[in-house]
Amino acid sequence: MKTFNLKPANVEKKWLLIDAEGLIVGRLASIIATRLRGKHKPTYTPNVDCGDNIIVVNAEKVVFTGNKMTDKKFYWHTGHPGGIKERTMDKIIGGKHPERVVLKAVERMLPKESPLARQQMSNLRVYAGPDHPHEAQSPEVLDVAALNRKNSRA
Repeated sequence: MKTFNLKPANVEKKWLLIDAEGLIVGRLASIIATRLRGKHKPTYTPNVDCGDNIIVVNAEKVVFTGNKMTDKKFYWHTGHPGGIKERTMDKIIGGKHPERVVLKAVERMLPKESPLARQQMSNLRVYAGPDHPHEAQSPEVLDVAALNRKNSRA
């Protein structure tokens, strides 16, 4: 039996719509990362972008378990001496770009710093509110909350 290798010209991509309201960030990001890579398909090939296009709406309404909203801190350095800065999750979600929480969570679950990872991340569109400009693609709705009872916060 020969090993199956998918060619980039034979990839069939679907459009999926996920409503992130009330969903737990880590579980949502894990499902999105799996679908972006194409690992849910029987024709998965590691070196080909065979995943689906995913649209996430209501990204500002995601939830965290425990005290992560106030205790989890993200650090960065400005490059100047003593220039370490920190920001908590509630400041990011309450700020100007709350969709970056979901975007960075998914990005950190993909292979690191490769052209394939950048190509797969370009198939993800995250919007803070309920509206999106991709109605022409007629995306299928993926109900992540129904996949597992732990995926959403009651």
